[in-house]
Amino acid sequence: MSTRSVESTLHGLMRNPNPKSHTVPSMDLDRLREIIAIVEETGVSEVEIEQDGLRILVRKHGAAPPQHIVASAPPASSSSSESESVSEPATPVSNGVEVRAPIVGTFYRASSPEAPPFVEVGDTVNQGDVLCIIEAMKLMNEIEAEVSGTVKEILVENAHPVEFDQPLFVIEPN
Repeated sequence: MSTRSVESTLHGLMRNPNPKSHTVPSMDLDRLREIIAIVEETGVSEVEIEQDGLRILVRKHGAAPPQHIVASAPPASSSSSESESVSEPATPVSNGVEVRAPIVGTFYRASSPEAPPFVEVGDTVNQGDVLCIIEAMKLMNEIEAEVSGTVKEILVENAHPVEFDQPLFVIEPN
C-alpha cells in the first residue's frame, strides 16, 4: 500500500460527529482498529494523525529506541596455538588500540551533517566518550571508546559503509 493510499485511508477513518460543536472529537473503536491494521499491513513503524483537534499516535510494539554500543578493543595477546579470530587487528598497530565496528552499517563522524565531528586526529578521549555513530536499520548507534588515550588515526571516511569488525580508529592509550 503506498503512502498516499495509507494517508487517504486514514483520513477517511477520522471523524468528528459534530464538527461545529465544542465537544471533544471522537473516533469509534472499529475505526481505531482499522488504523492499527493498516499500520501492521504496511510495515510502517508508527503513524501520527491529527484532525479536528483529535491527535492519535499508533506505534508498533517493539519499535526500538536508539542504542548505545561500546566498541571493544582487540585482545591484548594471543597464543600461537589459538586459531585466528575476527577480533584480531587486520594490520599490526604499534602503540595503539584499534576500535572496530561492532555492527554493519553506515559510519558517521558527527551527530548531524551540520555538527562538528565527535573526534579528530590528535584529540584526547576518555573511556566512554562517543567516537562516532553507526547507523544500522534506521537506528543510530553511538560507538564509545573503550580505552582512554589519543586518537592517532581515523580509518573510515564519513558516510561510508562499514562491515562488522572493520577497524574504525586507532587510539594510543595513555
